[in-house]
Amino acid sequence: MDKIALVIMDGVGIGAQDEGDMVWRASTPVLDELMEKYPHCCLKAHGTAVGLPTDDDMGNSEVGHNALGCGQIYSQGAKLVNESIEDGSIFRSDTWKALLENCIQRPSTLHFIGLLSDGNVHSNISHLISMLWKAKEEGAARCRIHILLDGRDVPSQSALVYVERLERELKKMNSEDFDVCIASGGGRMVITMDRYQADWAMVERGWNTHVRGQGRFFPDAASAIGTLREEGCTSDQYLPPFVIERDGEAAGRIQDGDSVILYNFRGDRAIELSMAFEMEDFPYFNRGRRPEVMFAGMLQYDGDLKLPERYLVNPPAIHETLTEVLSGRGIKEYAISETQKFGHVTYFWNGNRSGKISQEHEEYCEVASDKVPFDQRPWMKAAEIADGFIEAMDSGRYQFLRCNLANGDMVGHTGNLAAARIAVECVDLQLARIKECCDRNRYVLMVVADHGNADQMLEKKKDGGTMVRTAHSLNPVPFIICKPGLDLKAGEWGLANVAPTILDLLGIERPASWEESIIE
Repeated sequence: MDKIALVIMDGVGIGAQDEGDMVWRASTPVLDELMEKYPHCCLKAHGTAVGLPTDDDMGNSEVGHNALGCGQIYSQGAKLVNESIEDGSIFRSDTWKALLENCIQRPSTLHFIGLLSDGNVHSNISHLISMLWKAKEEGAARCRIHILLDGRDVPSQSALVYVERLERELKKMNSEDFDVCIASGGGRMVITMDRYQADWAMVERGWNTHVRGQGRFFPDAASAIGTLREEGCTSDQYLPPFVIERDGEAAGRIQDGDSVILYNFRGDRAIELSMAFEMEDFPYFNRGRRPEVMFAGMLQYDGDLKLPERYLVNPPAIHETLTEVLSGRGIKEYAISETQKFGHVTYFWNGNRSGKISQEHEEYCEVASDKVPFDQRPWMKAAEIADGFIEAMDSGRYQFLRCNLANGDMVGHTGNLAAARIAVECVDLQLARIKECCDRNRYVLMVVADHGNADQMLEKKKDGGTMVRTAHSLNPVPFIICKPGLDLKAGEWGLANVAPTILDLLGIERPASWEESIIE
């Protein structure tokens, strides 16, 4: 039975080997040697391979780690919500009924907060529009929308495309008995959408903007975006917060008796705002007087913490994860990453569960991320993660270890090509250290990625020119097994085939629900 060390190079896909492929342009002698020397293949890391609706949908770290950690393909995020809207179950849910009844009986305002794009990573504008039309149909009198601008999972300056699309729908909806408008907004990396409690100041800015109506006033969202761009903000994700004005006041402060829907379906960047709305004893920032509202998420973002209490769509119930199988066999595991991806090698890896599946057989280590823009320190915490990974292997306590090196993804999202190149090279440097430790301790090193990003950082504009790309790519990712002599099966494989391959090397039969191993 082998011992295995799995390295997840977040955001390091196999690109077109062109000017925007910073993985190819980077100096990666270690990765190149591993690809040349050991059995390897390409894995599909997007679309239907990770449970998303179509192969036009980019993968992401959440669904990627779900698939890596459970060996199965579950309907995820956008697909779950799509199915719920199509069959009407979202509108038959107790939560939807309660939210609408609350607004109609009082009467009060129904608020929607979420990322305004069709990136299908955190949200989809079509979900918002469907819910607005249904709210009007069912008798709501007043809706307010608090938009978070993307520029990350979609082109960096595409916000007006989505604002204009939404405004066209709102124009059709508005009537004597239905009042709906955009009330506030800002860039997703400036307000509201922090994750893993890395920067609560982001959430505080969002709270003050959406809930308290505090901020710079503009007559409409398009004016806000245009002005803030003219003042020097070049990417939507970094646009400062703004508030829409009506009659000298904020158009949509959240007040006692209102209903609030956080319509993002992805959990990591929705948990903290949910905490701010639902926690009685809240120590992270001064909320002022918290309004008494009925709050719900699109999904329940943390099943163990029951957060939020109300949600519209049931998340996938992931069973028979790799950790469950290994813990059942008494195999000890170790997981390490920095804060930005710590939840991915723990919560998402273990099938959307907070805490350990087995206190006895699992050990986690979180390295605190720097609170600076990632392109300012593209090395991030790769060296410290490698330190911990190496120490854990040297201890001889663990038979399966995993780590996530976040550089390719987090720096890739900044759009800084030079920094992304350095980020990939930093990952390669740590691969050299990890490989040497694996050889010394007789571990089989496996190298994979959860999706692409740094491999496609330029894209063509409609006028034929090029623009910086900050979104994930649709490219395949590498999967390398550093064990000479293995024969890999021919075929099209995805991330869900990694866990069965791990069990194969460990000499453990895979559960019947799993995908198959790649090893002959």
